[in-house]
Amino acid sequence: MFDAWDVALNGFLIPLLSDYWDLSVGQAAWIATANLIGMALGAFVWGGIADVIGRKKAFTLTLLVFSIFTVAGAFAPAYGWFILFRLLAGFGLGGCIPVDYALVGEFTPSRHRGRVLTAMDGWWPIGASLCAFVSAYLLEFGDWRLIMLVMIIPALLTVAVRFGIPESPLYLASVGRFEEADAVIARLVERTGAEVREWTHDEPAAVPKTGPETSPETVRAASGPSVGRQLRAASGQLVQLWQHSARITLVSWSLFVSILLVYYAALTWLPGILKKQGLEDQAAFLVTGSMTAVGILGVIVAALIVERFGRKFVLGASSILSAVLLVGAAVFIEASEVELTWAAKATIIGFGFVVQIAIPTLYTYVSELYPTQLRGSGFGWASAASRLATGIAPIVFGAFMWPVLGLTVTFILTGVLVVAAVVLMGFLARETTGEELS
Repeated sequence: MFDAWDVALNGFLIPLLSDYWDLSVGQAAWIATANLIGMALGAFVWGGIADVIGRKKAFTLTLLVFSIFTVAGAFAPAYGWFILFRLLAGFGLGGCIPVDYALVGEFTPSRHRGRVLTAMDGWWPIGASLCAFVSAYLLEFGDWRLIMLVMIIPALLTVAVRFGIPESPLYLASVGRFEEADAVIARLVERTGAEVREWTHDEPAAVPKTGPETSPETVRAASGPSVGRQLRAASGQLVQLWQHSARITLVSWSLFVSILLVYYAALTWLPGILKKQGLEDQAAFLVTGSMTAVGILGVIVAALIVERFGRKFVLGASSILSAVLLVGAAVFIEASEVELTWAAKATIIGFGFVVQIAIPTLYTYVSELYPTQLRGSGFGWASAASRLATGIAPIVFGAFMWPVLGLTVTFILTGVLVVAAVVLMGFLARETTGEELS
């Protein structure tokens, strides 16, 4: 929820800070770019660290870093400081998604995993919508600094994580900590009243090694206090991912980059686009909020159909349709003269619904493609690739593509990338519905 809240906040900060600091279009683009590049760095660093130090500890640290630097951004004295704090906040936030999808997925039985992981993303449209509506409300009482102070709340979640969430037993077993894994399972059996049975420890699936830097000894050493060793282990896993399966990694990266590029382009620039159409700040926020709010229904639909029709079909159909709807929205927006037409609003809302069928299915699918030892880093590097692409996109979009090519052609080009990624998935990646995690 707070991941979505913070990403949506970029779109609302762009018009507000453009006026506050009298920014050019290129300078304003850095508001989103700095945050998303920070997320890209955080996604691959924290995903790899979570595979080394554990899901629980990594998740707690990502929440703290995110909250501290977002609140610091609210007190930034100048534009340069604000950009630095948004980069650092993004670094923390970028690690949350790959870590928590690995954690939840490893606790969930295969027969329920698709629904659970898909439904978990239901908090994304809730967060993005709350950002729009709460920000519009708070502007009655203050300026942009006030709408950023809300982000102190995620820091409180660290208490719940510390005392209420156990470490993943699959992760513990994958690094040879069998006694701790047994203790977690025993507590869960006792709490749920399940039948007490004997269980065995399956050997984790082997993953390719790339030399001494990624050997088991190095991984164990990296679990020590040295951040440098952790970062080297995390980056070294990039080679492991491609050696494990170049096809899976190519498909994962292409899906993440193309689908999230389409979504973030709409989420980041829609308030500014609507403001250029003559809407006031609050009205633009409310239209964007409606687009994200209807996504809650999209997530519900995704959770209901992802097991029935399979990950690949649901992901392919919904991602292509969302790209088509975004192009349609651009056509109607450019055709609108003074007031935004109902056709433009309908296609914007339709896009918000369909894209939120695609995104949770994407997260579920990619988290299932990798074995336990590479799940955090596999998801994290795919997320990092998308965050890097979407981080560069605001500058390219705002300074060149939108002003020169126009809104419609710009969204057509992003839609072509989605189609290409779906074709790659169709030929190169397997269906994961019903699979046991390895």
